Amino acid sequence: MVMTRVKICGITNVDDALAAVECGADAVGFVFAPSPRQVTIAEVKQIASKLPPFVATVGVFVDSELEEIWKAMSECAIDFAQLHGREGPGLCEALYPKVIKAFTSASLPATEGLARYRVSAVMLDKEKGNRSNGTELRQLWEIARKIGRHTPIILAGGLTLENVGKAIEVGQPYAVDVSSGVESVPGKKDHRKMRDFIRNAKQGAQGGGSAAP
Repeated sequence: MVMTRVKICGITNVDDALAAVECGADAVGFVFAPSPRQVTIAEVKQIASKLPPFVATVGVFVDSELEEIWKAMSECAIDFAQLHGREGPGLCEALYPKVIKAFTSASLPATEGLARYRVSAVMLDKEKGNRSNGTELRQLWEIARKIGRHTPIILAGGLTLENVGKAIEVGQPYAVDVSSGVESVPGKKDHRKMRDFIRNAKQGAQGGGSAAP
């Protein structure tokens, strides 16, 4: 049984990046798209240069051109591009295997359509701007479990240190992704919350199991 991976996204500074790694994060994410957590290439280069080996780095993009994505990934030595916009199968193919495509339950294609996206993993996220509720999140986790039979799933959206164990038990994802759920303010991580989130995620994986790709 493979342990569920944990990605801490929305990293904006070296201290938070190193704390995430020390707490046991498998990957850290940098948002290049407009956001309270948006970072520049120069900032990411500085942060990434301080990371130890074997920690995956992920750049988050929304409807960016291929050249813009490659530039950021190349200059910052980013391992994966995480696409959150209306990107189609063609862009994913051009970036493969260094690509993760994010969908919400509303934008998720049917099985046949999803198969057209050549990606290393699919991220399942909640609709932005919607307040999380237990029913919506449970439905998202159940969708993740179904899709995870065919492709590695990264579960995101509405995850907190209190619910991540249950999310893993129900959804059995390859990985979980958290940003605002471990923040003190947008763009600044709460190191205690990060530690507890990662601990609960790893314990949840041991208890409920994690679907390996």
